[in-house]
Amino acid sequence: MDHIKKLKVQVFGQIAFGLIAVGIISFGLWYILFEQIELDSITALVLAFLGIIGFALLLGELLTRAVLEPMNALTTAILHVAPNHENTPSSPPNLEAVKIGRELVSSMALQIYQLASHESASNAETESRRESIIQAVNVVNHLPLPLFVLNSERNITNASESGIAYVGLESGKLFGQPLEDAIHLEFPSENTLGVWIDECQKSKVTSTKIWERVRITLPDQAMKQCDISAHYNRDNPSGTEFIITFFDRTDKYNQDDESLGFVALAVHELRTPVTMLRGYIEVLEDELADSIDDEMKDFMHKMNVAAGQLTIFVNNILNVARIEQNQLMMHLTETDWPTTLNAVLDDMEIRAKTSGITIERDIADTIPPVGIDNISIYEVIANLIDNAIKYSKGSKNIIVSSQVGDNDLIETTIQDFGIGMPANVTANLFEKFYRNHRTRGKAAGTGLGLYLTKSIISAHGGQVWVNSKEGKGSTFGFSVVPYSQLSEEQRKGDGKGIIRQSHGWIKNHSMYRR
Repeated sequence: MDHIKKLKVQVFGQIAFGLIAVGIISFGLWYILFEQIELDSITALVLAFLGIIGFALLLGELLTRAVLEPMNALTTAILHVAPNHENTPSSPPNLEAVKIGRELVSSMALQIYQLASHESASNAETESRRESIIQAVNVVNHLPLPLFVLNSERNITNASESGIAYVGLESGKLFGQPLEDAIHLEFPSENTLGVWIDECQKSKVTSTKIWERVRITLPDQAMKQCDISAHYNRDNPSGTEFIITFFDRTDKYNQDDESLGFVALAVHELRTPVTMLRGYIEVLEDELADSIDDEMKDFMHKMNVAAGQLTIFVNNILNVARIEQNQLMMHLTETDWPTTLNAVLDDMEIRAKTSGITIERDIADTIPPVGIDNISIYEVIANLIDNAIKYSKGSKNIIVSSQVGDNDLIETTIQDFGIGMPANVTANLFEKFYRNHRTRGKAAGTGLGLYLTKSIISAHGGQVWVNSKEGKGSTFGFSVVPYSQLSEEQRKGDGKGIIRQSHGWIKNHSMYRR
């Protein structure tokens, strides 16, 4: 029998006993007054009625106390564990003293005590978490570094005081806003903070990322430069998923830019004499071709190659300076790709033959017209061929291949069989001024050619990649877009082609990556 049924039986027994007792006592009282004392019927009836009422009231009080005893015990148990209650009992109820429904009351009281225990633990945990969050907020606020905290919706939920001051915005214009919208950031490549956040939320549990040379445009149009470090932790209990830290490098990077600008200015003065030198060499080669011996012709070829290398160096320095200031302009026109590629390779064969290397060509005939800037693409191909020649130590050939690849993009690869590179080097090859420490002393260079190559190809809407194995050679590849894939608005142009800036942005469009 369960506790409720048992309580019903006990209550029914108490009430039934009371009713029977009232009946017996009523009959007995009437009998005594009428038969034994021999009072008249009216008097006996009145006295019996009064006696019955008094007994019924007494019995009702006793039955009420007995029936409500379980409720009183449960009430005492609840009030005993209730927080901040003004009538809280000093001690829990004595369950052993409960006569009716003791099993039910004991079971219910136990449940109440367990719930109260869990609630107390939960309250303590909540309070502890609240204190932890407050402490973390205070720590963030007083950090000496510009730091921003983002939730799963990518909105800023907290920021250090130095961070608010660094970006020149009021907290009201930061909190509740996505970082990329609130702060004007310009990244040096397509791998921006927004792209990383998308990747994290799609497929990562934790992740860390660092960006260098990020530009910040302040509300007053002043420019700062910094490195950014970001950490991601999915489903963080505190609600914090992204922590973004800025490391100010304005002075250092401005000095680098000024140094590069000075070098560019100095190198610019070399353009005229180098151009004249190449012109005189070409004239001399043509005029003296029939009157000089083979040794002198070889000298003339080497002079021409050296002048060509100097031209590439000058152009690289100037173009990198333009890229840094987003001033390198490109005019994309409809061009036959095999013709363009073969023309560059014809020029580079002189340089290759001087080093005893043959350039093999594998160019498909079915390549459609492409949308390119001929001048900048010339520099891309020349840089890659020049690199292949420099690092083809011991090998005698370079293979240039071009065909239609994935997504109908035109893919071109330059393969050498020289010294190659380990895997830990290739990830940094396209960074500005980067050079492999193992080969730095074996071949001259500035570390700008591949950086410039990637910048130009990115501006064309293409990709650059490299595959290399130490001792086996390297394969550099890049893609360009068919002219037919350009938008209708782009293909209309102004009759002179499509103007793009160095980072791949179309002129008059937003000139920064977020």
